[in-house]
Amino acid sequence: MQRVAFKMQLFKGFEEEYKKRHDEIWPELQALLIESGISEYSIFLDETTNSLFGFMKVADQEAVDKLPEKPVMQRWWKYMGDIMASNPDNSPVSTPLKEVFYLP
Repeated sequence: MQRVAFKMQLFKGFEEEYKKRHDEIWPELQALLIESGISEYSIFLDETTNSLFGFMKVADQEAVDKLPEKPVMQRWWKYMGDIMASNPDNSPVSTPLKEVFYLP
């Protein structure tokens, strides 16, 4: 199981909306993430910078790499694009983070 961490950027003033949208995550998106081998997926907000920190465990990196091809993933990105930094294809601007410490 691989542990993956990344950061994204939320636009100022959309903190509550971001949480609301994730509290109401679409069942078909949640199922897709689980089917793709993602578990223990968490997103944290740094309220001083509006940076989002994501963490997840990945059982099948190849399946995760195929998520951008899935229509529900593309719809979710478009849905979230108005409240966070996004790429031209609507995917979130996401920066992988390097692990420097782990206490199992």
